[in-house]
Amino acid sequence: MKNKAFEIGNIKIGLDEGLFVIAGPCVLEDEKICLDIAKRLLKISGATKVPIMFKGSFDKANRSSISSYRGPGLEKGLEILKLIRQETGLAIVTDVHEVGQVEKAAGVVDCLQIPAFLCRQTDLLLACGETGRAVNVKKGQFLSPSEMKNVVDKIRSTGNEKIMLTERGTFFGYNRLVNDMTAISGMQKLDCPVVFDATHSTQQPGGLGTASAGRREMAPILAKAAAAAGANGLFLEVHTEPEKAKCDAECVMPIDWVQEVLLTCKAIFDLVKR
Repeated sequence: MKNKAFEIGNIKIGLDEGLFVIAGPCVLEDEKICLDIAKRLLKISGATKVPIMFKGSFDKANRSSISSYRGPGLEKGLEILKLIRQETGLAIVTDVHEVGQVEKAAGVVDCLQIPAFLCRQTDLLLACGETGRAVNVKKGQFLSPSEMKNVVDKIRSTGNEKIMLTERGTFFGYNRLVNDMTAISGMQKLDCPVVFDATHSTQQPGGLGTASAGRREMAPILAKAAAAAGANGLFLEVHTEPEKAKCDAECVMPIDWVQEVLLTCKAIFDLVKR
């Protein structure tokens, strides 16, 4: 079944379309910080001519420690996301972890995202598909690219063809993620646009004991490699003050890096497409 181009907000998404980006903080913090990040991303999008969607999670149910900050919760989080859309016009992406969150989230955001550890949860996939919203599924570190066919088939069974898949690394060795760039073309064979998560790919899961460590300086290198490998989109967790981020502080990208990274990635992407 051939994946046709579709729109998320005013961004055209497809195997033969231009490069796009999903970016924002790992988890929603206070309203001011989130709006500041979103407005900076809007300016970067204008300067680079790369369309950007804003991503922020209202709840991160898979934090390493019980004491870790999870987010403002569903109601407050959706209020923040709605405000960001009103103030910036950016399309909005957020994670859902439970079926009970899906309907409310779909009433506010443009794209529902399935976290990697939940990518096989049938009821969650079906609930997201049935909303008619675009669905971005992060490939579990425990799955091969070809196994994502079953995931895609579950969503397609609802009649929803607005599906993206995200590569974010596989487990290897001790507290280390490794990327298989061939997974990008492997999942594109499922007729789905593929996004590469450049910042989560630098994680060292559990590396700090109660939190994940990371090497954010590697994210631009991985993003460029993914553009060269033909990724349709990039996923970047960004923050105005990375060291103070309440989630993934070790691997979130400083927003000051983003414009240069996107200009380089777009040049590589356009070259590869030609």
